[in-house]
Amino acid sequence: MKLPKKYLWLAYEGAPRHLVKALELYGVTEIIGSKHNPVILEWAKELDIRYNSDETPWCGLFVGICIKRAKREPVDNLLSSRNWVNFGVKSETPMLGDILVFARNGGGHVGFYVGEDAKNFFVLGGNQGNQVNILRISKKRLLDARRPAYHTPPLNIRKIQLNISESTSTNEA
Repeated sequence: MKLPKKYLWLAYEGAPRHLVKALELYGVTEIIGSKHNPVILEWAKELDIRYNSDETPWCGLFVGICIKRAKREPVDNLLSSRNWVNFGVKSETPMLGDILVFARNGGGHVGFYVGEDAKNFFVLGGNQGNQVNILRISKKRLLDARRPAYHTPPLNIRKIQLNISESTSTNEA
C-alpha cells in the first residue's frame, strides 16, 4: 500500500471490506495517450463489462471493482458515476466507507468517504487526476451518500474529522 503519511491511519482500519479493497489499489495510474493501464482494463474484464480505454472516465469502474471484490453486487451501468445513487441504502450522515456521488461539470463523480472537514469530504476514488488517490471535494457538490445494506455494520463506521490542509478539487477527471 502506497498511502501518503497523512492517510496511513487508513491502513489500520480493517473494515469495511470494500474500503480495504479500495486502499489496496491506491496509486494505480492511468496511462495518458493511446496506451492503457492493463490493471484498469482488467477490472472491466473481471466485472464483465465492455471497456476499452482508460481515457474513458473510470471512477465508477474503480468503485465497482472494490464493491465486487468485497463480495457485494455493483449497480447496473456502473461506469455512470451518478448511477451509484442506486446502490445499497441511503446514508443520511456520510461515514467511513460510504459511497459518495458528486455533481461536476460535464457529469458526475463517485468515490469512498474517508473523512471530512467543515466544508469538504476526503474521497478515496479512481480517475482523480488520472489515478487512485484521496482528494478533498466540496460538500456542496454531494448528490447522495450510499452504503451497503449491512446485516451487521462494521464497528468502525463513523464520521471522521480531518485537519489536513489540501486544495479542494473542482474537476476530478
